[in-house]
Amino acid sequence: MADNPDGFDSDPYESGAYETPPVQIAVGDLTFDVAVWGPRSGTPIVLLHGFPETAASWRGVADRLADAGMRVYAPNQRGYSPGARPDGVDAYRTEVLAADIVGLLDALDIPDAHLVGHDWGAVVAWIVAAKNPNRVTSLTAVSIPHPAAFGWAVREDPDQQQRSSYFNLFRQEGNAEHVLQKDDSTALRSLFGDSVPSDLIQAHVDLLSEPGALTAALNWYRAMSSDMEQLPAVTVPTTYVWSTGDLAMGRAGAERCSEFVDAPYEFLILDDATHWIPEERPRDLADAVLSRAGLR
Repeated sequence: MADNPDGFDSDPYESGAYETPPVQIAVGDLTFDVAVWGPRSGTPIVLLHGFPETAASWRGVADRLADAGMRVYAPNQRGYSPGARPDGVDAYRTEVLAADIVGLLDALDIPDAHLVGHDWGAVVAWIVAAKNPNRVTSLTAVSIPHPAAFGWAVREDPDQQQRSSYFNLFRQEGNAEHVLQKDDSTALRSLFGDSVPSDLIQAHVDLLSEPGALTAALNWYRAMSSDMEQLPAVTVPTTYVWSTGDLAMGRAGAERCSEFVDAPYEFLILDDATHWIPEERPRDLADAVLSRAGLR
């Protein structure tokens, strides 16, 4: 193991830098681009983005966590990092996505860390926490509840069935890419509505416009299966953050989430926020994360 696995000869944060240039971290045969904030000696925390986002979605949250003394790692996940963009749907199964995060902790020589995930990143975070509780100090899941609660809602709740109907398009290989990218990615940009700053939308679109990136990101949807619903309860302290203006996730599944956490649990509801909580409400989300981490 390298003495300095995150790639710095000295700590740029100590010199006044906030977000560093992304460092490249090898996990098996793949190489992930990882944004880093905060002092090297800080409490480690890993932030996992959703779709169609990138690690840039965490900028406002990560700045606040770094101010509180945390060492923040935000990877562009499998399919989003150019060096971690394998071909084929099977390469994006949820168990593989979760293994990437455990591998990242190993590569950084981090025994355990606080874990935060939004949207698809929340799904990955739930799986990591459920299957590797010794590696997760606390969990903050944003927008998407425990996969068993979400799966129940998709099966049983007509409201959630309607909210999740876009899955049908995203699973159509070729057609989804065409619809989302035509006319300068108009449809892709429209997913964010009016609440996400334009510079962050552009950062997300730029990355997903790289060769093969959008297909890789959509493969997360194409590889998902009902097996996620068999995930056991999480046994680490957990906060679940949901917003009343979320068009993708309804209340029924959100309220059922508590049934799948066998540990201290908080259900935090943000009124008048949309699905894009990390970009839209970074201060509120950072406060929730710090509270769960015992730093506030």
